[in-house]
Amino acid sequence: MATKVDDVAELILRTLRERGSVDSYDLSAEVGKDHQLLVGAIKSLQSIGDVIKTEQRQFEKWVLSAEGSECVERGSHEARLFDAVDPKSGVSQAELMKTVPNAKIGFSKAMSGGWLRIDKQAHGGPRVFRKVASITDSVREALRVLSSRGADSLTEEQLKDFKKRKLINNVVTKSFVVTPGSEFSTEVAKQDTELTPEMIQSGSWKSKTFKPYNFDALGVPPSRGHLHPLMKVRAEIRQIFLEMGFTEMPTNNFIESSFWNFDALFQPQQHPARDAHDTFFLKDPMYSYDFPTDYLERVKRTHEKGGYGSFGYQYDWKLEEAQKNILRTHTTAVSARMLYKLGQQENFTPVKYFSIDRVFRNEALDATHLAEFHQIEGVVADYNLTLGDLMGMLNEFFSKMGIRRLRFKPAFNPYTEPSMEVFSYHEGLKKWVEVGNSGVFRPEMLLPMGLPEDVSVIAWGLSLERPTMIKYGISNIRELVGHKVNLQMVHNNPLCRLDS
Repeated sequence: MATKVDDVAELILRTLRERGSVDSYDLSAEVGKDHQLLVGAIKSLQSIGDVIKTEQRQFEKWVLSAEGSECVERGSHEARLFDAVDPKSGVSQAELMKTVPNAKIGFSKAMSGGWLRIDKQAHGGPRVFRKVASITDSVREALRVLSSRGADSLTEEQLKDFKKRKLINNVVTKSFVVTPGSEFSTEVAKQDTELTPEMIQSGSWKSKTFKPYNFDALGVPPSRGHLHPLMKVRAEIRQIFLEMGFTEMPTNNFIESSFWNFDALFQPQQHPARDAHDTFFLKDPMYSYDFPTDYLERVKRTHEKGGYGSFGYQYDWKLEEAQKNILRTHTTAVSARMLYKLGQQENFTPVKYFSIDRVFRNEALDATHLAEFHQIEGVVADYNLTLGDLMGMLNEFFSKMGIRRLRFKPAFNPYTEPSMEVFSYHEGLKKWVEVGNSGVFRPEMLLPMGLPEDVSVIAWGLSLERPTMIKYGISNIRELVGHKVNLQMVHNNPLCRLDS
């Protein structure tokens, strides 16, 4: 291996003398040698002295996946499926799907390409027939072009389709641009790195050239962690709340009872949000039992018969429903606990609370929704607050985040009236995206807690993920959170600075 590295080092030096500069990746392709062999030779030359200078560069390229290479060798999925259909008698769809590899994607592509037709009324079940006499396997040809000439020869639409079909992979490659150093020479004597007993006994050390020891070398920098964009935006938003005079609420309980998550918020027990398809229920422990007895009775009475100017919901409120444990669906459950605690004070004092923590919803995943996300919540309790105070607070809050294009839309929430959805324009998606919900808490929620009648509470909640996507120009939430996150993205992203 040492001889190979020495030979490649000589090749690099000769090429430098002829060209003045060389890229390790381009040279490896030119001479047909493994790129890592050239990298080893470059590092060997660097250790000698200032013979060469290097600058590292990084680039991305599309390469064939194992499945893509198979398509180049044997044909695309749709072409192989087309070949499996008898030109005259066709073939049973069930047999076709069972015998041809990757038949599902091949059948879909062949049908959309107009190559095949299906007779669903055929004897023995649906039967597939050729719709055209011959085809051109454009996928195979395009993959061949990519393999030989690179991705620049293909259209963006082709690359997008091949990526979706997992026929190609995006590979990050690092190479070195090498230029001559101040001690450049094409003939470099290798320096010895250690003095051996044999050298001393034979006296050969006198004619040897030893590599000098660098006692000032700092060594390899230790690897370190990097803050995820979510945590960067979280820190900035937390600072905004603190600058506005808010106090952070304790949110260290992911598991919450249905009572504090729903019932205390005047949300009826038959509300769709309390169904299993919207909420994660716990099996163990399944129930909670520790509730303020007097307060629980007031909540029950308000649900069943109303009060405080309300008719209530006129149904039989059940304790066992309120006792069910769940993964909290919003941090408003924490706000309810804090407001109840505030209501137990002898003398009311105005407060401003906030929280930023994780919540859970049993939702279908898409580009803007996850089953697990972070909720930001602000709560202000004071005398005679109005919807105007809420809108002013929202404009101030979002302007400090650098988000000034806001829209408010009337909405319904069981525990706020009036209520508003908050929208911000997303430059990446080119549309208005909901970033939060807000409203004035209802008397049916506040008065059973013991708060004075002339005290109003305005509140708003939004996800942490949406502002982060807007700030960092991310259009798919699954590229921000989850197993598809590119860790290099976490490493490369700059500090978060929300333009005020």
